[in-house]
Amino acid sequence: MSLVFIGLGLFDVKDMSVKGLERARECDRLFAEFYTSRLMGSSVDEIEEFIGMEVEVLGRDVVEGSDLILDCAEECRVGFLVAGDSMIATTHNDIRLRALERGIGTEIVHAASIFTAAPGLAGLQNYKFGRSATIAFPYNGRVPRSGYEAVRENRERGLHTLLFLDIKEDGFMSPVEGFECLLEVEEEVGDGVVDLDLPVVVVGRAGSGDPEVCAGRLGSLLDAVFGEPLHILIVPGDLHFLEEEALEMFGLD
Repeated sequence: MSLVFIGLGLFDVKDMSVKGLERARECDRLFAEFYTSRLMGSSVDEIEEFIGMEVEVLGRDVVEGSDLILDCAEECRVGFLVAGDSMIATTHNDIRLRALERGIGTEIVHAASIFTAAPGLAGLQNYKFGRSATIAFPYNGRVPRSGYEAVRENRERGLHTLLFLDIKEDGFMSPVEGFECLLEVEEEVGDGVVDLDLPVVVVGRAGSGDPEVCAGRLGSLLDAVFGEPLHILIVPGDLHFLEEEALEMFGLD
């Protein structure tokens, strides 16, 4: 009677740690969620074949709106598979706390995370990042302001900003759509946080054999064609000279 949170890593099943694989194979039942992030290099069938067990993929409504995972964990050993690190999303931490409240033993198996991979690929120093945020798809005709506000707060302090691009069942937000969302909020707010001269970095397919890193001024990237998802954006703050050299190599003048 226990619940183990297992990170799958960045891109495909080969990013899964040996410990994660061992723990998954010890479970009686495996659940997974892929609405916070996904393994773009492996299908669910490939994950099942790699582990040697059936994986039940749950939607947001079940993970966040029911006690299915916890109820099962009271009866048997349950594994919960998530892309990236197992404890990055607030949802996962909430499940863990509720499990502990019910007396269910928990274990965490960590894995590579985009929080360290994206800065590393871009040549930026991880400790100089401030609050991260998600650029969400428009809701009721308006773009949520969380991404814009994170950029404003961090740049005021000279810090870099990591911006996740929203995921939905039938697609992924592209980097260009993310830029357009930031510009739309700027048009509404008018605080001068985001303009066409804003330096931005696009990191794509971290963990794959062909990761993408592209840096430039926002205006110059509005017509750019980027490769396959997943992508994440970085808005740099104050730059160390080594960071400047790195971004120049990736296209930022």
